[in-house]
Amino acid sequence: MDLILCHTTADFDALGAAVGLTRLLPGSKIVLTGGSHPPVRDFLALHRDEYPLIERRSVNPEKIRSLTVVDTQQRDRLGKASEWLDLPNLREIIVYDHHLGQESDILATRSHISSVGATTTLIVEQLQQQQISLTPAEATVMALGIHVDTGSLTFDQSKPRDALALAWLMQQGASLSVISTYRDPGLSLQLQQLLTEALENLEYLCLHGYTVAWVTLKTDGFVPGLSSLASELVELTEIDAILLANEYSLGESDSRLTVIGRSQIPKTNLNLLFQLLGGGGHSQAASLNLRKVNSQAILKQLLEGVKAQIPHPPTARDLMSSPVRTILPETTIAEAQRILLRYGNSGLSIVDAQKQLVGIISRRDIDIALHHGFSHAPVKGYMTVNLKTITPDTTLPEIEALMVTYDIGRLPVLENGQLVGIVSRTDVLRELHQEREGEKGRGRERETRRGRESNLSLPQLENKLAPQLWQLLTKASAEAEKRGWHLYLVGGAVRDLLLADAAGSLMIKDIDLVVDGFHKSADVGAGVELAKALQQLYPAARLEIHGAFQTAALLWHKDPELDSLWVDIATARTEFYPYPAANPEVEASSIRQDLYRRDFTINAIALRLTTPRAGELLDFFGGLIDLQARQIRVLHANSFIEDPTRIYRGVRFAVRFGFQIEPQTEEFIRYAINSGVYDRTAQENSRTPALQTRLKTELKYILEAPYWKLALQLLDNLGALQCIHPTLKLDAELLRQLRLLERCLRRFDPQPTLIHWEMRLETLIAHLATQYRAKVAKNLQLPEDSIARLKNLAQVQTEVMTLLPSLQRPSQVVQLLRHYDLPILILIAVQSPREIRHQIWEYFTVWANVQPLLNGNDLKKLGYKPGPQYRQILDDVLAATLDGVIKDNRETEEFLAKHYPK
Repeated sequence: MDLILCHTTADFDALGAAVGLTRLLPGSKIVLTGGSHPPVRDFLALHRDEYPLIERRSVNPEKIRSLTVVDTQQRDRLGKASEWLDLPNLREIIVYDHHLGQESDILATRSHISSVGATTTLIVEQLQQQQISLTPAEATVMALGIHVDTGSLTFDQSKPRDALALAWLMQQGASLSVISTYRDPGLSLQLQQLLTEALENLEYLCLHGYTVAWVTLKTDGFVPGLSSLASELVELTEIDAILLANEYSLGESDSRLTVIGRSQIPKTNLNLLFQLLGGGGHSQAASLNLRKVNSQAILKQLLEGVKAQIPHPPTARDLMSSPVRTILPETTIAEAQRILLRYGNSGLSIVDAQKQLVGIISRRDIDIALHHGFSHAPVKGYMTVNLKTITPDTTLPEIEALMVTYDIGRLPVLENGQLVGIVSRTDVLRELHQEREGEKGRGRERETRRGRESNLSLPQLENKLAPQLWQLLTKASAEAEKRGWHLYLVGGAVRDLLLADAAGSLMIKDIDLVVDGFHKSADVGAGVELAKALQQLYPAARLEIHGAFQTAALLWHKDPELDSLWVDIATARTEFYPYPAANPEVEASSIRQDLYRRDFTINAIALRLTTPRAGELLDFFGGLIDLQARQIRVLHANSFIEDPTRIYRGVRFAVRFGFQIEPQTEEFIRYAINSGVYDRTAQENSRTPALQTRLKTELKYILEAPYWKLALQLLDNLGALQCIHPTLKLDAELLRQLRLLERCLRRFDPQPTLIHWEMRLETLIAHLATQYRAKVAKNLQLPEDSIARLKNLAQVQTEVMTLLPSLQRPSQVVQLLRHYDLPILILIAVQSPREIRHQIWEYFTVWANVQPLLNGNDLKKLGYKPGPQYRQILDDVLAATLDGVIKDNRETEEFLAKHYPK
């Protein structure tokens, strides 16, 4: 076990550095050795599950391999965890700190101490050197560490290195709104005095779950830095908006009024309110300066304006995941852990036989129970029974307050006593992020931390799509709304929309729609029901239903308006792979979990089609950032182990869009391939669809695309051609054969009559040793004629290469080669020496096109009696023609008279 230790009363710099180190030291865990600063404590109340934190009491000292200490060099700042520094089994002790001139009493094997504003900066520099990317959650807490310890780069100890580190963290997706919420820049002495006065005189009102405060401060003159004071008041009082007025005079007859406004309430726009009075700013921050006015009247007018703008906040019904994964009180700890592993949950709800909620158990509870050897104990001994619950109508601010106050990671949603959903910290954080980031930049051109705007307006969406496609989506969303469901456009269609130009008529040929609405009576058949309703509106579409995967498809073929369109409609679901390369087992779930099961971040974005939030983009995994960065990033570390076809999809997307495969994703690919898991799986399981039918499908997509050569080269570079067969490599000889194949296909099959992608695949397989070819072809479930061709290729090639060099006359070549079809001769040609290939080439281009100078009717006219000899006569005439013995009709008749006298 590798541990990272934060000092007691951890601040953001210690936490940020520790989080960064978990990326430098994969598998390591963070231990807070004793408490944290209040802002850090509040931050972790919401964000704890984002980071690999473990309790000190759950650590088995005998299993500790290394310790890394951050932001201190003193043992006494590690509390009881300092005892671990003396463990005899330790391999390494590393120290990272930015406090120079201190005498360290930690016997470190390595130290990284440098004069920078924050320890986190040192970690960022190493991450950059190793080209390791971060998640937005990791980047945010690390940026907080630098902001807090450098006073947002205003403290004397701040260095250019800190600024560069912050810039990189912003590129990685650090949330400026979260940083603004938790950083503490400090106040001047005058502002501190005014802070005390303001806290004593603040007035409040609550509306729709939001708190608005206002106060008027009277001073002798102008006070600089009131904006910092306003921000400090918001942080200290946990209010959502404030109007801070300052009355002062610059002479006996010159009264002045300054008003600072701050708002964290979504959809409020202080800029509009303040502009009406001659001020201005941004939607979340604005100010005004007036002379000789009634300050109370101005403040009242602004307050009424803020109240009018406050929206009804999201409720638990909008946030919750449903249906809820539940277990019984008698379920063992080991089984609960297996369920958590299977579904990726951070906790489980526990219900009795009557389906009544009786408790909740978290991942931390399960980890501690397993640590103490209670894997067979029932969960009822460890579950939390003093539960805080909410209703579907509980507002987001109320939910957030409960989580922070009671340090709760998940809140069950009860309706009429029944468990209908659960709201987790992650759900709250995502909603808060969408609101804060979506509103923060409104009114000015900018790109958010997600890389692009977080919503598409319906007019924007309509302008990007072909009219007939827009009409189809409109009808689909209307049918979903009738049933009280949410409908989302997901996956590649959303990706292509975001990559498309602002204007145009994009006609997407493959559309995925997901229905999510279990809390509104939808069941596992929702997707099928919606597909049937749409078919009533589009009777020309063919309906296919796939019950095992809870999906339906509508297919149009050469339709006058929709052409060959494929629309998949599924109920939101999650999936689990029983073993690598298997077909997944699917279960009904929510849109968030549905997106979580997908392959790459750029394909895990959803666009809501139904009101009231039509046009909202759901991007839980940084897909928009990756689109902007032009990179392919996988969602899960085990993604390629579970499904090797994702390797081929990732390569296809990378080459198609000109993107790069993100470095860690490439590491995951290479690890999966080199682990040997695919060979073991194939030996242990009779069915491995991801190495059979699904792999064939991906090969088809690649080999029929214009970029197929680049894709094959990238697959070979990654070692991924091993998924076809362990010995397959794109060596120089195979590249030569593929080039020759393209020449043959262009010359011999220009129309085409052959399936060219299958010929490319057969050429790849034909490059394998003889004994593997038919087996690989069968495994990929190629057509029977392809399997037979590859099975017999070696024998036919031997016959041709043995006989062909000895044949002197064209007629002999034709007589030999006409017994073989075009595909097998092409395969032989690309594998043969130049002389053999030249003869086959001449056969196709010249000799195979030569016809006899007469036919059966001509023979009849010449007096030959119809019969079996016709065939022999015509063959001999053709041979004589090929060999130049006869050149015209006269010579042909002489030939017949000589060899076939009447």
